[in-house]
Amino acid sequence: MILDTHDRRAVILAVDDSVENLQILASLLKDLYIVKIAKSGAKAIELANQEPYPDLILLDVVMPEMNGFMVCEILKKDPLTQKIPIIFITSLNEVADETTGLQKGGTDFITKPINPDIVKARINVHLALQSERRKSDTLLKVLLPDAVITDLILEGSHKPKIHKHVSIMFCDFIDFTGISTQLSPELLIGELTDIYGHFDELCEKQGVTRIKTIGDSYMAATGLNTDTDDHASKLVNVAFDFIAYLNERNKDSAQKWRCRIGINSGSVIAGIIGKTRFVYDIIGADVNIAARVQAAGRNMAVTITDATRRLLGKGYVFESIGMNQLKGTGEMELYVVERSGR
Repeated sequence: MILDTHDRRAVILAVDDSVENLQILASLLKDLYIVKIAKSGAKAIELANQEPYPDLILLDVVMPEMNGFMVCEILKKDPLTQKIPIIFITSLNEVADETTGLQKGGTDFITKPINPDIVKARINVHLALQSERRKSDTLLKVLLPDAVITDLILEGSHKPKIHKHVSIMFCDFIDFTGISTQLSPELLIGELTDIYGHFDELCEKQGVTRIKTIGDSYMAATGLNTDTDDHASKLVNVAFDFIAYLNERNKDSAQKWRCRIGINSGSVIAGIIGKTRFVYDIIGADVNIAARVQAAGRNMAVTITDATRRLLGKGYVFESIGMNQLKGTGEMELYVVERSGR
């Protein structure tokens, strides 16, 4: 993963078969950036795949064995390096050469002999653009699963899909209405932002997809990106982490937050809803059941259906809380699940 340039000095990879040209670039940039140098296309590809990964590449075009266009083409085919902006530095000044470079995936051209001010200005512009792209990518990853992002980039759309092996979780805060009347709007939003931010981090660690938040309700699911046999255990473990986090937070926080968590397993229809302000969502009977289970569940506990219980292997213990009348579903036996040996 490439680090954000706000966290440390950006890394520039300068590639040229001329030692003199490399010395000029290194001298020009060393006080502003971390500079890596390569005297050949092969070495450039090697360094581009080594930490610290470059945030931008200055690439000579005319080099023996492997010219800059060939190097650029290889880097753009590698998922690890394909998003790194590449600025060609060349003595070529034909329109056809510039067109070829852009077609291969280059970002910009600087002609030799180089002007120091132009080099610095172009680097600043493209590093700023790269930083904004990363922010957008980070936001997309929060809002959409990776598979959906890939479809949107490659196809321009994402077709709704039926996922037959999914687990769905709803987490709601207890007495949220009462709490919301006691806290100022700024403090309330700040509390939810902090808690949901930690929930997001816990989900990301386990490969769980955050679907959305609706006020005090946090919705997540597993089994949407790939078909796996452990989707139920992954989600149950994240639910345990949610409760452990709230218990730990409540030790030092003035506002104590308690929750109910409900989980059900089954099938869903998943897709993007909306045209201008679209959201990724899941719908279906099993989603509705998960929401009802949360409402019927115990405080600060993970309540599950029998469908989820049957998917969990060793390492868990279950306590039946009896038959519960679920709106729109009828009676269903529910269970509180805990890790064994607790």
